[in-house]
Amino acid sequence: MKNIKFGVLLLLTLTTIGLSAQTADVVGKWVTIDDDGTTKKSMVEIFEKDGEVYGKVLELYNPSVENPKCVDCKGDRKDQLITGMEVIRNMKPKGDGKTMAEGTIIDPENGKEYKCTMWREGNELKVRGWIGFLYRTQTWKLAN
Repeated sequence: MKNIKFGVLLLLTLTTIGLSAQTADVVGKWVTIDDDGTTKKSMVEIFEKDGEVYGKVLELYNPSVENPKCVDCKGDRKDQLITGMEVIRNMKPKGDGKTMAEGTIIDPENGKEYKCTMWREGNELKVRGWIGFLYRTQTWKLAN
C-alpha cells in the first residue's frame, strides 16, 4: 500500500514538474505587435496559475482614449478596463512540449473571443487566434 501511495505521489510530482517546464517557455512579459508587424500595441504578462497559462494586459501603448474599457466583451470582462484584463485564459501544454493550446484569447477592441494556440521561437511568441478554419497569427516580442 505504501508503494502505491508513493507511486501516485511521484507521478503527481513529475507531472507538475513537466507542466512547469513546458509553460515556463512562454511565461514572461511580451510586447504585442499589431498586424502591420511593427506597431507596438500593449505589454502582456503571461503567467502560470494552477498548471495553466493566463495572460493579462499590463500596459497599453498610445490608446485612442484614456483608460479604455472592453465595452463589447461578454461575461466578467464586460466594461472592464483593458489594462489589467485577462486576455488569455486556460492554456495547456500540448503533447509536443513546445506548444500551448486549448485556451482562449480575447480581442478587447471588439470583444471577440477565439480559441488560441501559442509557441515560442527564440525571443518571439507566435500567438494564433482561430475560429474553425479561419485564423490570425501575431508575433509578440519578448520585453526587455
